Amino acid sequence: MGNFLIILIAYLIIVSASGTLARFFLKFKLPLITGFLIVGIISGPYITGLLDNEAVKNLSFIKDISLAFIAFAAGAELRLKEFHGRFKTISWVTFGQLIIAFISSTFILFYIAEYIPFMDGMGKGSKFALSMLVATIFIASSPASAIAVINELRARGKYTQTAIGVTVVKDVLVIILFTICFAIAATFINGDTFKINTLFELIIGLIISVSFGLLIGRFLSFVLSFFINTKLKILFVILIGWFVFVLSHFITDYSELHWGFKLYLEPLLINIVASFYVVNYTKSRTEFLMLIEQNGMYIYVLFFTLAGASVALDVLQNYWLIALVLFVIRLFTIALGSSIGALSAGESGLFVKTAWMPYVTQAGVALGLVTIVASAYPVWGAAFETILIAVIVLNELFGPAIFKWSINKMGESHVKAEIPEFDGVREALIFGLESQSFALAKTLQEHGWLVTIATLRDEIRVEDYNGYQIVKIKNFSLETFRVLKASRMEAIIAMQTDIENRKICEIVYEHFGTRALIVRLNELSNVEEFRKLGALIVEPSTSIVNLLFHFAQSPVATSILLGLEEHKETIDIEVVNPEIKGLALRDLRLPGDILILSVKRGGNTVISHGYTRLRIGDVVTVVGSTESIEKVKLKFE
Repeated sequence: MGNFLIILIAYLIIVSASGTLARFFLKFKLPLITGFLIVGIISGPYITGLLDNEAVKNLSFIKDISLAFIAFAAGAELRLKEFHGRFKTISWVTFGQLIIAFISSTFILFYIAEYIPFMDGMGKGSKFALSMLVATIFIASSPASAIAVINELRARGKYTQTAIGVTVVKDVLVIILFTICFAIAATFINGDTFKINTLFELIIGLIISVSFGLLIGRFLSFVLSFFINTKLKILFVILIGWFVFVLSHFITDYSELHWGFKLYLEPLLINIVASFYVVNYTKSRTEFLMLIEQNGMYIYVLFFTLAGASVALDVLQNYWLIALVLFVIRLFTIALGSSIGALSAGESGLFVKTAWMPYVTQAGVALGLVTIVASAYPVWGAAFETILIAVIVLNELFGPAIFKWSINKMGESHVKAEIPEFDGVREALIFGLESQSFALAKTLQEHGWLVTIATLRDEIRVEDYNGYQIVKIKNFSLETFRVLKASRMEAIIAMQTDIENRKICEIVYEHFGTRALIVRLNELSNVEEFRKLGALIVEPSTSIVNLLFHFAQSPVATSILLGLEEHKETIDIEVVNPEIKGLALRDLRLPGDILILSVKRGGNTVISHGYTRLRIGDVVTVVGSTESIEKVKLKFE
């Protein structure tokens, strides 16, 4: 027991380091999961030896816990209402991969079986059964990785919707197909003859698994309905998922020993069905999704680090070439099945050509299936696990980049536009004609800004508003923004309804990248969607409360920041003058009344002091007199 605790503590320390070190891989546009795997490989028996083979074996229970959670995460993405409009294409592409890709992979693998280490020396029946198992694993994709890419690119459209739909639906069906192939493989590999009873037992097992999954889903909803601490809830969710694995293994072993037949319950399928039930048919959907989203990364680092430590590098160095061949075979068969499916659904030529690209990435489900097979057949399981994990790592390395390229090619990416260079003139665009917009325009103009107010109100007479530049518009289209010369604006302020403000923010975010995008919020519940668009949010009621609080806590600082101190001003200035590039703040010889509040670089605030060296593009926040600030602007700009 003492030795086990030492191993567990050592592993948790490695996991903690893995969570930090894996972020290094983000610099190379690789997913965190790849980083976890590589850190695990380095920590394993064949490089540093921090985890030896015995330690990895003792930690195998972590795989079951993690797989339970991963199954919940996969089922949670299967939301029926979101796939309604793309059902035809999702069905055909899924069919193409489950039938065409599966069959072609099986026969190719069977044909080259003598060159694959874990198949060499087997009988024809065993080779064919194992080829089916590997082909099933080939079909599995990664919902988590696909969602990560989609969120990163803010992708929307029929291609993106089809990709996530196929990925999730297919993984559910892959679990069922794997269960069938696993039972068939067990019969041939163990030397038994295949009987019709085996198929009957398999069907009964699947029916019981689905029924049990629905029951677990209802129980999950019951647990989530209690008003208890969130951490306790996620603990209960994980324990319920793990209980499913323990109970499934027990029933399988008990039935074989006492009932005379093997009743195989598939724990991954049970948990996927349970999760599907919660998100589609209960009131606990929102909370369940939140728990999955908030805790996913903790589970992934546990699972993938251990999976990396399980990779037998001594086997891999001898068989890296076959891993590469299997990687190419998978790409070919997935591309074949996806393209035929998309063509059958009547999609366009470009859609058909790129139909396979979202499904290259593999992760949790595929690794889970690999570990199940490896654990069941320890004689050749190490070679099987190592080679298949190498294939999955290759898919994880190349898959996200390929998917990103295809989304951009299909024109469904909505990433933030580049921030335009400052042209020396401060211009602001205000949407909304009312007393507050006039007051804001007047204040900005007093500080040297050029201000345009855009309005949908057609009944007004522009000439009645002397001293203000008023432009009447008909809609919030991209063309309207171009007419308003939005690309020149340093600030855009949206003071319309939240629906209209969202349209404004979407266009600014995707096409203009304006430095200051400001929204006057109407409904507090909409805060999060505007934050995702990089907007600075002003909610009138809470803003007044916060302002009063800051006046009470720090009246002098608040007065300066609000411009209430006579002859004092606060302003952000971008460094564009190449002559001061690399100079430390202490060497700039700024006016005596100037105070540097912060330096922002690449979206992050830099801890500024006298030795902070400026770079082109830095945004420096300064406080001082109007006269002194003009001198600083001349020096920086």
